[in-house]
Amino acid sequence: MSERYPRVGQGVDVHPFAEGRKLILGGVHIPFDRGLMGHSDADAVVHALCDALLGSCGLGDIGRHFPPSDPAYRGMDSLFFLSKIVSLVRGKGYVPYQTDITILAERPKMAPHVSAMQQILAPILGILPDDVAIKATTTEKMGFTGREEGIVAMAVVTVVPV
Repeated sequence: MSERYPRVGQGVDVHPFAEGRKLILGGVHIPFDRGLMGHSDADAVVHALCDALLGSCGLGDIGRHFPPSDPAYRGMDSLFFLSKIVSLVRGKGYVPYQTDITILAERPKMAPHVSAMQQILAPILGILPDDVAIKATTTEKMGFTGREEGIVAMAVVTVVPV
């Protein structure tokens, strides 16, 4: 079939908290007493978004493209991954159209940082900040996020043919 349609992908990322690390979410440093454990900067928001983009074009997941076993990615800024993945999606003939991201965390409060995340992510995706929906919720003190052991990020993205 020669006609091409918009595609949708979803991504989920989970990281536990770790002492002595900065908390980076959506490319924003969020003041908090702990950061997230991971091989790179552990930006769960960007990792979920990367997986959503990759999934939209059947390109696997972030670990396939940037394996945590590769020392080259130790401490890497996750925005680097996002930029490379947007290029991969473009190579498949698609561009991001919009994304909807949800963060699950008891603390810290995300609302003060949402606008900054939108301003950072939108230009990398090539869309407007208003097309980057970011919201957060708690789990009402249930589960590992409720016990403040880590953070979950979920993303859905729509891509359209170039």
